[in-house]
Amino acid sequence: MLSTFLRRAFVLSVGSGMLIAALATGLPAAQAQEPNEIVIKNFMFSPMSLTVKAGTTVTWKNMDGEPHSVVNDAGMFRSAALDQNDMYQFKFDKPGVYKVFCGIHPNMKATITVQ
Repeated sequence: MLSTFLRRAFVLSVGSGMLIAALATGLPAAQAQEPNEIVIKNFMFSPMSLTVKAGTTVTWKNMDGEPHSVVNDAGMFRSAALDQNDMYQFKFDKPGVYKVFCGIHPNMKATITVQ
């Protein structure tokens, strides 16, 4: 009887551990595949901050099934709505810190630092 109890407790604890590990990993974060690329996935910009040199073109690629846009809070640039697999590019000529957000989902934010 004790042996059966211990086996069940062991199986339950292993199963619980596997469930906790699966939940802890959550959704996989999108990773930029190219230099100076920001991927839009899971309603996030990834990376959320990027540092580039002046004269660099940054590319945003929407990997979500929902449309997103890329908007500079100072009004320097604004993309159209990007459907899945659409891209938007902007060349950063001047040093500074540029705040970016999604015009459709304003809680999505990123920062581009140009040196």
